[in-house]
This record gives sequence, structure tokens and C-alpha cells, in this order.
Amino acid sequence: MGLQTKMAWQPEDNGLQQILQLLKESQSPDNATQRNVQQKLEELNKYPDFNNYLIFVLTKLKTEDDPTRSLSGLILKNNVRAHFEKFPSEVTTFIKQECLNNIGDPSPLIRATIGILVTTIVAKGELRNWQELLPSLCNSLDSDDYNVCEGAFGALQKICEDNAEDLDNDSTRPLNILIPKFLQFFKHNSPKIRSHAIACVNQFIISRTQALMVHIDSFIENLFFLAADEDTDVRKNVCRALVMLVEVRMDRLIPQINNIVEYMMCRTQDDDDSVALEACEFWLSLAEQPICKEVLGSHIDRLIPVLVKGMKYSEIDIILLKGDVEEDDMVPDKESDIKPRFHKSKSHTQKHTDGDADGELSDDGYDDDDSLSDWNLRKCSAAALDVLANVFRDDILPVLLPILKETLFHNSWEIKESGILVLGAIAEGCMTGMIPHLPELIPYLISCLGDKKALVRSITCWTLSRYAHWVVGQPHEQYLKPLMEELLKRVLDANKRVQEAACSAFATLEEEACTELVPYLGFILETLVFAFNKYQHKNLLILYDAIGTLADSVGHHLNKQEYVNMLMPPLIEKWNVLKDEDKDLFPLLECLSSVATALQSGFLPYCEPVYRRCVSLVEQTLNQNFANQTQPDSVDPPDKDFMIVALDLLSGLAEGLEHHIDSLVANSNILKLLYQCMQDPMPEVRQSSFALLGDLTKACFQHVKPCIGEFMPILAQNLNPEFISVCNNATWSIGEISVKMGNEMQPYITLVIGPLVDIINRPNTPKTLLENTAITIGRLGLVCPPEVAPMLQQFIRQWCSSLRNIRDNEEKDSAFRGVCQMINVNPGGVIQDFIFFCDAVASWSQPKADLKEMFYKILHGFKNQVGEENWTKFSDQFPQPLRERLAVQYGV
Repeated sequence: MGLQTKMAWQPEDNGLQQILQLLKESQSPDNATQRNVQQKLEELNKYPDFNNYLIFVLTKLKTEDDPTRSLSGLILKNNVRAHFEKFPSEVTTFIKQECLNNIGDPSPLIRATIGILVTTIVAKGELRNWQELLPSLCNSLDSDDYNVCEGAFGALQKICEDNAEDLDNDSTRPLNILIPKFLQFFKHNSPKIRSHAIACVNQFIISRTQALMVHIDSFIENLFFLAADEDTDVRKNVCRALVMLVEVRMDRLIPQINNIVEYMMCRTQDDDDSVALEACEFWLSLAEQPICKEVLGSHIDRLIPVLVKGMKYSEIDIILLKGDVEEDDMVPDKESDIKPRFHKSKSHTQKHTDGDADGELSDDGYDDDDSLSDWNLRKCSAAALDVLANVFRDDILPVLLPILKETLFHNSWEIKESGILVLGAIAEGCMTGMIPHLPELIPYLISCLGDKKALVRSITCWTLSRYAHWVVGQPHEQYLKPLMEELLKRVLDANKRVQEAACSAFATLEEEACTELVPYLGFILETLVFAFNKYQHKNLLILYDAIGTLADSVGHHLNKQEYVNMLMPPLIEKWNVLKDEDKDLFPLLECLSSVATALQSGFLPYCEPVYRRCVSLVEQTLNQNFANQTQPDSVDPPDKDFMIVALDLLSGLAEGLEHHIDSLVANSNILKLLYQCMQDPMPEVRQSSFALLGDLTKACFQHVKPCIGEFMPILAQNLNPEFISVCNNATWSIGEISVKMGNEMQPYITLVIGPLVDIINRPNTPKTLLENTAITIGRLGLVCPPEVAPMLQQFIRQWCSSLRNIRDNEEKDSAFRGVCQMINVNPGGVIQDFIFFCDAVASWSQPKADLKEMFYKILHGFKNQVGEENWTKFSDQFPQPLRERLAVQYGV
């Protein structure tokens, strides 16, 4: 295929026939033919003007059918994406020219394909390399030929969607011309063009683009003009614009707000579901505005019924959800239905280990229809009712209660189901007002758990979980027991959706009830263990969460031989069946981590194989990572989640087994591996490494001690609050190490104290990190007072403020002893902030006798130092309760 430069480029006939043949073949359903075509296309890419042929077929070869021409354009688009930098300049010029000349092709399919091609070129070469593009498209908008105008608008809409930021930052300020131009087309006689015009402008609302803000009033005025438009797409784009304007320019909507609210209420009931969904988003946006209550006050009684109506399953929903299929628990899951899970790494606080077992259970039920995990009108209406209930609180109940009476007991299951969803949606916002009705409603809902329709049973699980807090606070015989019994029956339901909803709801109940569940543990475990053999793949993963949450909630009460004998065999059986590279290990390892922590010594018979496998998972991941870095072409990078989850389970073992883990650590290379993990570039790996280091320090320090010289510099480097959880766990770990090291910590003080003092003085540091930092500084001062005391003045005020709010416990005890030691070494360091120290001392409800003695000496020492008269002046500044506490407890 020789390139002819002199005259305009023309294809050679046999080349053209060859390409047409390929395009025809590529539409064949046969896989072998498809592969063959792919191979030939790759070969043809070696010819510089192959892409000229492709654009020629797309724009010039009107004798061919539209699908073949469009396909030629899409192959060209892929080539542009892959090789555009390598195109000879004359080919590039030819393609660009052809696109602009044919933007108005009579066929809508060809116009759309050219639009996609143009955007792809823009994405590769940026706007600045195609100076004539925007002016040319802009001129085409004014063409009398509808096809030219529509084609140009289609291309511009795609450019605006993909490049809003570049357009806004372009030094030639194209938007100053484009935006007023778009606004002129809001009143065009073609609905397609009106819709393009609004869609283009909509791309610039959220970023508050200056060129749009100048014309904001005429934009809004034009939107009102289109409010009653017949066309679905136009209405959808108008709604979308108003939703964004609520966030960005509420001030400009206020003058017309009553009309807008009326309009949106009407659109939320639009015959077209996609318009109704766009409009329904308006209520979610408005609820976030401080002015919401004032704006909606006079409309709320009419809006609520509209939202409730939107909460009913549409016919299409029921078909998609297979709402008529009642029993499917024997049907294996399709792998494509299982959403990827994200592991939540272990994060240490001084008070407890927080593994967030509930992370996977959808909290808000508006995303419970997985086969429809697309956002739809039902979910949006429910979410809107939820947020508005949080704004208006019990004020909406007079409107809602009659609706609930009517829907909850309706004969039609779809309406009854939507009533139960309404009841769940308002649970948070209207709890106070609902309390008088709950003694009647909760038993009714518990009875609905036995409804013959699976979709009613599943929504009832969710709604009951939203009232779990109230249920747990009542006498157990009355509600908790019957709720638990019925919910556990649903865990074994014949319908998979109900199983899933029941498992999630049960996990919520576990978190609310905690140790109140202890009397029922045998019954609960029987059910959950039975579910192991019943569940298909997807719900099995949710069952692991429910078991992990149970372990977190009842803790060591799980450590009874009969419970261990019920629970462990099925878990270990799954553990043995799963391969090392199976991602189902994640939820199982997380679950075992909670179980190991709860069972403590009860886990001993199972710990060795579990421990070994975790160490092996860490080692395999590190090895694969090393192989990938040395030979990136032949070895894939590992999935580091395997390593993270394994480190977290090792933490659970160390925390649960304590000194029993000693021999396992002694006979493995875990500390060597930990040294590598602590230096991993991925923050989550470091976060879990430092958690494990702290737990091993507490459980078997003799094995950690020889490595401290290597570990301390790494810990010090990670005292970086940019990565909150990493920093938190590193800080906690340093504190645990210093308690064990005693005065041998001395060589490392200068390494860590500076960064820690920086963290405690930073504005907006999260509360847990502040508390952890304060405790660790206190512990360093406890073991090496002479080294830390000179810095007292730099942190004492923040130190006292962050620890006055935490409950009496071991960590707080060791930290305060440290501060007392430092004050003895450097009393001057606390003088200016002594009132903060007094306040922190008063925050103790029952310090140990010797600690109380330390406080007494410091307070009296200070009082004697300044004399009676100055002390009185000083203590007169105290708030009354503080003055009284110190006088009663310490006689000052």
C-alpha cells in the first residue's frame, strides 16, 4: 500500500477489497474466524496507510451498509488509542480532516462513530494539537443541515464529558465562546439538539466553571423554559442540572425554589423511570443543604407520599429479581454475581483491636438487590426518605403514620413490602417518635418474617435490623428472643436472597446485643453451623462475617468446649478445602481471626496448622513479589491481600493465645518476614505488620527483642500522619515495645520522640491517633524520664487534653506514671500549663493507690511552691466541678 503524497490520498482497489472482506468476516459469530481477523488486523497495522483505508470506509464508502462502515471507524478508534503517536503526520491530518468534513453524515450511527473517534483523538493528542477542532464544530452548530448540527453537538457532548477540566484550563478560553453558544440551543426545535445542549453545559456545573457562572442566571432561566418539555432526554438533563445546582448555586435557585420543588415533585412521578430517578436525586441533594427544612417545610406533607409511592417494586424489578422464584437455595451461584470483597486491615487503638467485622454487610439496605445493584428509583426514594427523616425528625410522622397503617397491612404483597421498607427507612430519623408504636409493630414485623413471599421476608429482615438497638434494650422474653428465633429460621430460608438479608440482619443484632446473646449461644451456633452445609458460594462469604461478628460480640464467652466443638470443625474443613490462591480465604481468615481472639486458649488445638499456613501465605506473597520485581515480564505481581489477611490472623492468634504462641514463633521465620513486610510500599501491608509487631511484643517479647535494632528505624519512618492507620499502629507498637524494653529503650528515644511530638501538636489529628500518640509519649517517659522530660513543655498541654477523655485502663495508667516521672525531672516544663494537668488528673475515677500518691505529691508540691494566696488565685480559674473534685480527692 504505497503512500501517494502529490494528490489527495486514494485507496488502491485490491487493498480496499481486502479490508472490506475482513470487516465482513469480523461480524461472524465464529470464534476461530474472529481470532483470525484479529491477527490480520495486527499485521495490517504495519502499513502506514492502513488507517487511511479505515477512515475512507467510514466516511466515503457510502455503498457499504452502516454497520460495516461503523465497524471500520471503531477499529480505527482502537488503533488511535493504541498507536496514535506512531501515525505518520499526513495520515493524522487526513483522518482529522475526514472527521470534520463528515461530522454531518446522514446516518446517525456513522455520526456517532465519528464523534467517538474525535473524542479518542482529543484524548490522545489533547486539544492543543488540533487547533481547528472546536472552531469547526462550533461553526457546524449553525448549519441549516440538521445532520451537521446534530453530529457536531454529539461530538461536542462527548468532548465536554471527557475533557471538562482541560477545556476549563485551556489558555485560549474556548468555554467563553462555547457556553453562551450552547445556551442559544436550549430552545432549538429538535429535542435531540436541546438535549445535547443541556448535557454539554451540565458538564461544567459541579466544577463551578467561571465561564458558566457568568451566565448562571440565563442558564437557570432557560432550564425553567424547558421544564415542561415533551422529550424524555431533555427532562432528564433538566433534572440533572437542577440537582447539581442545589450543591453549587443554591443561592440562585432560592428565588424560584417553590416552583422548582413543585416541578421536581411532579418529575419524581414521571412516567419514564429514568427521568423519575434523576429527579429523585434532587431530594438527596437538598437534604444536605442547611436550608432544607426551611425550603421543604410547606411541601413535605405532599412530598412524602410521592417518595413512598416510588419505593414500591416496579414490575420490571420483580421480573429481574425473579420475585416469583421462591425456592432457589439448591441453585449454585454464578461466579459473576459475586461482588469482589475488600479486606479491612486491622487497626490498633489503645482500648481494643478494631477489625470492623461488619464492613461487608450493607448498612443501608438501599443496595440490597444485588441482581439490580444498579441504583434505581426504589432505592433512591428510600434513601431520600431516610435523609429527610433525619432532617425533619418526628415532624413527618403525622403524614407518615396514616400511610404506614394503610401500606403495612395491605392485601397486595408489593404494597405491604414497600410499607416495611418505609418503616426501615425512617428508623434512624424518627426513632423517638416511633418508640410508642414499636411494641405493636415489632411483633407484627416478626410475624412478617414468615410471609409466603421471599421479597417480603428479605426486606423485613433489614427493617428489623434497623430497630435492633431498641429491641435489645427491652426485656428479652418480649422481643429479643422471638426476633432471634425467627431470624435464625430465615438464616436457613429456602430462598438465597432471604438467607443473605437474614445473615446481615443477624450480624447487626449481634453488634447491638453483644454479651446479651451469651444465654442463646448454643442455639445460635447450631443454626450458623447448619447453614455451612446449606449455603451456596455467595452467602457462605456473608456467613463468615456473621460468625466473625458473633465472636467479636461475645468474646471469651465463646470459649466453652461444647461451642468450640460445634464451631471449629466446619471452619477447619473449609480451611482445608480452600487452595492458597483462592480469594475465599479472605473472609474465612478474617472470620478465624475474630474466632481465635475470642476463643483464646480454646483455639490451641487448631493453632498450629493455621499459624503455619499464615506464615506460608506471607512468604509466598513476598517471594512472588520479589520474582515480579526481578522479572516483571514473566511473573505477575502478587495479590497482597493474601499477605495482609494472613498478618491480621497472626495478630488474632497472638492476641488470643498470648504466651502460648511462643513455640510457634520460635520455630518459624516470622520475624524475618515481618522485617520485609514492614518495608512494603503498600500502606495496608505496613499497617497490618505493625499491628502484628505490637501483638507479638505483648505475647512473646523474647523473640522480638533481638530485632529491635533493625525494627526501630522503620517504625520511626512510619510516624507519618499522612497514612493515619499505618501511623496509628506504628505508634501503638512503639509504646508496647518501650514498656517491655524498660531503660534499654534509651538509644531509640531521639529517633521517635520528635515525630511523636509533631503529631500531637498537629491540628485536625484524628482522636484515636492523638490518644495513641499521647500514651506512647507517656510510656517513653516512664522508661526513660531523663531523655523525654526536657521536651515536656512542647507537648504537655495537648497531652493532657487528649487523655482526659479516655476511661481508666492499663494504658492510661502507664502513660500517667510516665508523665509524673517527667514532671519530677523537669517541673518547670509543666508550670505554664498546670491547669491542664490538674484537669487530666481529675479525669481519673479510680487511680491505683500509688499513682494517686504521685498525683498528690505533684499537686501539693506545686501548691507549696507558689504559696497559699497564689494557689487560691490560681484555683479560682478552675471550673467549679474541677475545683471540687481536686479538693475532695487530693485536699488542694
